[in-house]
Amino acid sequence: MSFNMYVPTRILFGLGAVKKLHEQEFPGKKAVIVISNGKSTKENGYLDTVKSEMSKAGVETVVFDKIQPNPLKATAEEGGKFARENNCDFIVALGGGSVMDAAKAMAFMATNPGDLWDYIVGGSGKGQPMQEKPLPIVCITTTAGTGSEADQWGVISHDERNEKIGFGGWDELFPVLSIIDPELMKTVPPKFTAYQGFDALFHATECYISKGANMMSDMYALTAIENIASYLARAVKDGNDIEAREHVAFANTLSGIVMTICSTTAEHSIEHAMSAFHHELPHGAGLIMISKAFYEFFIEQHACDERFIKMAQVMGIPNANKPEDFITALVNLQKACGVEQLKMSEYGFTPDEFEAIAANAKETMGGLFLANPCELPHEGCVEILRKSYQ
Repeated sequence: MSFNMYVPTRILFGLGAVKKLHEQEFPGKKAVIVISNGKSTKENGYLDTVKSEMSKAGVETVVFDKIQPNPLKATAEEGGKFARENNCDFIVALGGGSVMDAAKAMAFMATNPGDLWDYIVGGSGKGQPMQEKPLPIVCITTTAGTGSEADQWGVISHDERNEKIGFGGWDELFPVLSIIDPELMKTVPPKFTAYQGFDALFHATECYISKGANMMSDMYALTAIENIASYLARAVKDGNDIEAREHVAFANTLSGIVMTICSTTAEHSIEHAMSAFHHELPHGAGLIMISKAFYEFFIEQHACDERFIKMAQVMGIPNANKPEDFITALVNLQKACGVEQLKMSEYGFTPDEFEAIAANAKETMGGLFLANPCELPHEGCVEILRKSYQ
């Protein structure tokens, strides 16, 4: 029954929400708008819309447009310096999970001395405490994937050390305001809609089987799982299906909140290690690749049979009565979204890397292993990777 819940972010959700941006209160008069190094935010007009809205609110803006799909430590540090040198009062993250994650690291490095890895816990990080309060953050999400608009965490890669680690955890890194406008998600291509949707799904499924699960986290997790299972395939099939976009966006935000009350598991540790070795691998795609084998491990151990049955029930098998029904529901959703045949080999993986990836997962994000419903040894991680390889 015990839980600790603190989600101080003001969330503005709904169609057209971005057009209400100018009506909000902001923590300053100058902001850096952070976007990806791609073209979509500019070409779709989202950047111009946000700049216009901020101008109406009397806020001056500058733009930092260098964030990679797996944001790098050096880029976050460069962005922090950019915000500091431009005397920005706060940061506006306009984009998907990578942009929001990087913006949190930028906000931190704009005010704190030293190297980002000084403050990272895990791997070669030094785990030092925060020294100065970071710049406030406003999130405007253009995807439904990470839930980063609702939590105080980000994920950053150290490309020189093959480390991809969660950064944050401080209450000061919660966004002060998040805009979730499903209209901004209509242009996300089908495969990325699927990758992002499964990332949100796994945040919820992992938290539901986690040792840290509680009545509050269960409520958020099951609602997120049900909405993704019901609407993701529709959003993948037709990006303009606004009802589907709304429900997937809603589920995604819930999946972010559930991670503030609970914890994901080693599925995320393993995938972070995978994309630390192969930066071109989209996070959601990596999770999809290993998901079946990952959950089968805990089903074979009978770690939490009733929880797998309950998830299967809300995923469209109302008469589910055995944990294996969850795997059936999961595979059915992957097939409906066209992602059941993703291949590690297409991203350059080879089986001789699996020992190193498994070791990296434990070394860099070992804390998530503690949330697993039962012990997952090194050999088990390697076997999950082997079973997933194609």
